[in-house]
Amino acid sequence: MAYCSVEQAREAGCTGTDGEVAAWISAATERITSYTQQLFEPTVMVVVVDVAPDGTCLLPRRVRTVSSVTPVVATDDAPLLPSSAWRVTSSDVLGHVDAVYLRWGGYDDLIAGAESYNGGWRGLWDQWGLEQARITGEFGYAEVPLLVSQACALLAADIQSKAKPSDADAAQAPGLDVDDEGNNVRIENDAETTTPVPPSASTGSTQVDALLVSYLNRGYNLIGGI
Repeated sequence: MAYCSVEQAREAGCTGTDGEVAAWISAATERITSYTQQLFEPTVMVVVVDVAPDGTCLLPRRVRTVSSVTPVVATDDAPLLPSSAWRVTSSDVLGHVDAVYLRWGGYDDLIAGAESYNGGWRGLWDQWGLEQARITGEFGYAEVPLLVSQACALLAADIQSKAKPSDADAAQAPGLDVDDEGNNVRIENDAETTTPVPPSASTGSTQVDALLVSYLNRGYNLIGGI
């Protein structure tokens, strides 16, 4: 995953072979992800969110599609809810927010506790004391926003300009160690990382931070991180 092209990074001042420039881009991409805690490409993941009293589940990321919704209950035996039990809205549509809405009206006689004679979905939610839901879906932007691509190119050039000579040598290896103000970043080009990306207070560049401020995403936890 990279937020800009080699050509964009070169235009911003990044130098070296294509492989070396790609390594600086990877370092910049990771820093941007860490700073924004945002998903700039479609990503399938699971989120656990709070359920409001009216059944609204506000999602921590831009949602594209939802494939499953499961209540989080103490007994851990909640069924996978059919799509008739919830609906989704996305900020991709003007005026909408990213949310899943559990239906308070209606019923499903095939779901134990949600039968019409038991109060339908509302009766089941009350029975469970539902406070959280586990939601699986595809989150993120359809494509990397132009401003993020520009920020990534600038940051790649900035990281290279601040790097020590040993860091530039490391760019020729499969991974790149970048030492910037005491922070080490390890980039592996042959496989995607599966470890969570922790939040950071800055990308290391105040100019890039300013470009990305409108994309900051804070205050939510994701299973498996970003």
